[in-house]
Amino acid sequence: MNPKVIFLLAAASLALSSAALATRAKTYEITGTVLETTPTKIVVQKGAERWEIDLDPQTKVRGELKVGAKVTITYTMSAAKIDAGVLTKLKAAAEEAVAPITSSVAPGSQKKESPAISPTASPQ
Repeated sequence: MNPKVIFLLAAASLALSSAALATRAKTYEITGTVLETTPTKIVVQKGAERWEIDLDPQTKVRGELKVGAKVTITYTMSAAKIDAGVLTKLKAAAEEAVAPITSSVAPGSQKKESPAISPTASPQ
């Protein structure tokens, strides 16, 4: 086989494997005491914090989950919903609030209000 072809195949393989590894989400761990468990969630107490974590059919469980057991849960964070439109609208409103006020009316052409009390009147 041509050495150039082998090199190109190796480079392509390396690029694809690095891309696959780069897309994995970061994992986190929590260790605490089980307060509650159902087929779809587990509730764990860690210090003063109460954690509710969803379980799905792909969740691997080693050992028996029961109330009072100490467990270590490895999890990843994933977004369920992202609404960027709200932030865009808030930013636009904030920019509008601080924008300079401009008018199409020429300065000095607006009607001036006269004071309710004459400035020359003397107090009684």
